[in-house]
Amino acid sequence: MADRQRDMPNFGRTLSGRNRGRRGPARFAPVEKPKNMKKTLSRLRTYFAAEKKTLLFVFMLIVVDTAVTLLTPYVIGLAVNQIGLHSHSVHFTLLIMFLLILGLSYFLDGLLTFFQGWIMAAAGQKIVISLRNGLFHKLQKLPIAFFDRHHHGEIMSRLTNDIENVDVTISQSTVQLMNDAISIAGSFILMIWISPILTLASMISVPLVFLLTRTIASRTSRLFVEQQKELGTLNGHIEESISGLSVVKAFSHEKKEIQKFTEINRRLTDVGTKAQVWSGFLMPMMNVINNLSFTAVASVGGFLAVKGMITVGMIASFLTYSRQFSRPLNDVASIFNTLQSAVAGAERVFDIMDEEEEKPDRKDARKVGNFKGDIVFDDVSFHYEQGHPILKHVDFHARPGETIALVGPTGAGKTTIINLLTRFYDVSEGAVRIDGVDIRDYKRSEFRRLFGIVLQDTYLFRGSILENLRYGKPGATDEEVRQAARAANADGFIMKMEEGYETLLQENGEELSEGQKQLLTVARAILTDPAILVMDEATSHVDTQTERRIQAAMSRLMQGRTSFIIAHRLSTIRSADRILVVENGQIAEQGTHRELLREKGLYYTLYMDQFPLAER
Repeated sequence: MADRQRDMPNFGRTLSGRNRGRRGPARFAPVEKPKNMKKTLSRLRTYFAAEKKTLLFVFMLIVVDTAVTLLTPYVIGLAVNQIGLHSHSVHFTLLIMFLLILGLSYFLDGLLTFFQGWIMAAAGQKIVISLRNGLFHKLQKLPIAFFDRHHHGEIMSRLTNDIENVDVTISQSTVQLMNDAISIAGSFILMIWISPILTLASMISVPLVFLLTRTIASRTSRLFVEQQKELGTLNGHIEESISGLSVVKAFSHEKKEIQKFTEINRRLTDVGTKAQVWSGFLMPMMNVINNLSFTAVASVGGFLAVKGMITVGMIASFLTYSRQFSRPLNDVASIFNTLQSAVAGAERVFDIMDEEEEKPDRKDARKVGNFKGDIVFDDVSFHYEQGHPILKHVDFHARPGETIALVGPTGAGKTTIINLLTRFYDVSEGAVRIDGVDIRDYKRSEFRRLFGIVLQDTYLFRGSILENLRYGKPGATDEEVRQAARAANADGFIMKMEEGYETLLQENGEELSEGQKQLLTVARAILTDPAILVMDEATSHVDTQTERRIQAAMSRLMQGRTSFIIAHRLSTIRSADRILVVENGQIAEQGTHRELLREKGLYYTLYMDQFPLAER
């Protein structure tokens, strides 16, 4: 893999992605299961421990609320019993008392439910904030190599979707699961207490529910998997078509793209319809089964009432308890799926937290003192994987104030040299020394402040132009910022904007041209007053006129500084003090522009390919 693609630290690059607001999986949607649920739950417990008092209080509220909920059917039965079926008389006093108790119970149930949700949402947010902060702080400590191995969208998904799944489970599903568990157990105990015979009659629905759920789940799970696959295909086609719209129009393939979209959309519609239809069978069939159970209980209860073995009021209570017993059973599978999805998300978050951090500074690490800019690569070798070297025995010496240009084929190792110089990676063998000191002996945070970096792929943050220019030197005065912008030839176009330096930029300055963005990054580098300047293809995306302006700004910036330039456009580095030609991870040639042309080696070939009519 080319070194640019593999290891170039994209300074200022941010993660990208969208929070889709997913609120948990559908009942039979495919759910990603955690690899080690017990271990992940154990780690989550440490975050819950910080809110243990709040969670204990919520649990007490749930117990009280469930007790009130379990009380109401019994009170209903007592109220019904106050209506004398044989004596044709009504005990109004007791009936009104029981009705008042019933109304108070419903009010108390609603109040407790509200407080449960409110308190649990607050506790859940604190836990999630702690989890999100921990993950973000961890990302700041990870080496560049980690971001080379992971897509930024994937990392963003862990910060948003995965943690949101945890949030949903904490604030909603956990409370519901506890409520349902206590309700099922309490209802079942009270059903047996009222009548073991009626309890046995009501159990006819349990095997039917299990059989129905298993049958429908086996079909819908497969259909939902197919639906997700087709949805992914459709999203990919849409993204591809929009990204390559100019190519589509250039070849007049609009109809072809529409036909392809229509075909994929039709397949998605077909499989989605089948999935929804089969999934939609569940609740109607569950109602049928529940009604069968209701009929069985009513029939057996009526027989027992005639025999005087149970009162009509207790039959009414039992029917309500049987509803409270069966309803949570219908939700448990969905809640468990949500729980599994959340634990799987937490597991992915913990995977990042377990990544090895950037190696800490040595205990005796020194601060950067009076810097001269004398840089030596001493027999440096580097590999990402053992046995696959990227750089092999690289030796060169950059004297203070020199401008060193790195040229060579893509993937030769130019960017890797810069990565080692800036210590985004540490050498595998040999040493990089600045002013005679191994750079691994410096404090990393102070060492990196020596560098000013202007990249091919510019990046500007959301905020004002002033804030972006001050990014490397937050304490800079307005006049210092403006002087840097003037030196970078950026002040002119900035002042033409309606808000000037206070103009707000969108993400990565999308409203600016490539040249304007590049000039701002040069100004940002000038403002930091770096000791070492690094420029990587800083003018490759701009027109000739803008290139001259950027080169003029960089020439002023390079004065008196040790500078490194990576360039494929060789016209930009002819004035360099020394040109290093990198090939296959080694320094193949080095010298001035004229010296290398006279040697007629690799540099000569590269130069003549770009300028075939150039004077030799």
